[in-house]
Amino acid sequence: MLPKEKIKSIILKHESIEKELASGSLDPKLYSNKSKEYSELNQIIEHAKKYLKFESEKKELEVIINDKKSDDDMRTLAKKELESLLSSYNEQENRLKIFLLPKDSDDQKNAIVEIRAGTGGLEATLFCADLFKMYEKVCSKKKWLIEIINISKSDAGGFKEVIFSVTGNNIYSYLKYESGVHRVQRVPDTETQGRVHTSAATVAVLPEAEEVDIDIKESDLRVDVFRAGGPGGQSVNTTDSAVRITHLPSGVVVSQQDEKSQHKNKAKALKILRARVYESEKRKKDQERSKNRKNQIGTGDRSERIRTYNFPQGRVTDHRINLTLHKLDEFLSGEIHEEMNEGLRLKEQDLKLQSLK
Repeated sequence: MLPKEKIKSIILKHESIEKELASGSLDPKLYSNKSKEYSELNQIIEHAKKYLKFESEKKELEVIINDKKSDDDMRTLAKKELESLLSSYNEQENRLKIFLLPKDSDDQKNAIVEIRAGTGGLEATLFCADLFKMYEKVCSKKKWLIEIINISKSDAGGFKEVIFSVTGNNIYSYLKYESGVHRVQRVPDTETQGRVHTSAATVAVLPEAEEVDIDIKESDLRVDVFRAGGPGGQSVNTTDSAVRITHLPSGVVVSQQDEKSQHKNKAKALKILRARVYESEKRKKDQERSKNRKNQIGTGDRSERIRTYNFPQGRVTDHRINLTLHKLDEFLSGEIHEEMNEGLRLKEQDLKLQSLK
């Protein structure tokens, strides 16, 4: 049974925030933050109230059941109500446990997504482009904003690499499950014998770090400028607009040359660098907290194979939860992506709950 004091604290917090919101004395930013917190508490408040009433309601029903003076119909009805009460109690306890689980402080952050073609040559670059289109559609359906930061195209019309930011509500909490190696099995357009080829692309999802999240000193950065180059080494700009930034303590290097302005390229490069350094520090802390990382779905490691897209069989399989959906086209169009994400989220919650036992 969960500690009553914890459940009471949820109810008191809900009442306190309700009063604050009604007071009209909060500035816009604080009001927005409190509104989000109040909205989250609203999802669990009725379960908390019912959970606290459980013991008294249970005793009342048990008195009726054990009272030999009660008529049979009354006792039968009380038994049914007790069964229903016990069932709802278990559901309420589970919901409250999930609510009380330690939350990832980065879940509400925006994200930077990096997709890179892996093994498979030109076919891998086409798959890289397919993944980007899939995420574009997922974001469009959720009304999230995508901004391309860097893109490197291949001769086949695919992408060697694409880096983009996603802005909206609780972005990282949804997209973080996409980190890892995505594998595709299909017959390439260039294949004359009809043989199925296997290619791969790597996806890295980083929480977008603000300046307040990580302190990057100017003295720790080495900034090099150079002339942007196009395909075949040709110069695409007559000025030194491309930027390469090296974070000396960590060795993280980011190059950016998409913009004609050196200032814009530097700003984009810093955005990526800040996210990469932040993620690196976050990974170290996570590993210190839990060496075996059993309470997470996968490790978030970019080398971990997480999903296979099999075109001949029209299926997509997530290896972390052994879930196969025979709706590959719908998945790539973003239609049923939510179904896979929900499965991953529930599995992670289940693992965390088991770790509390």
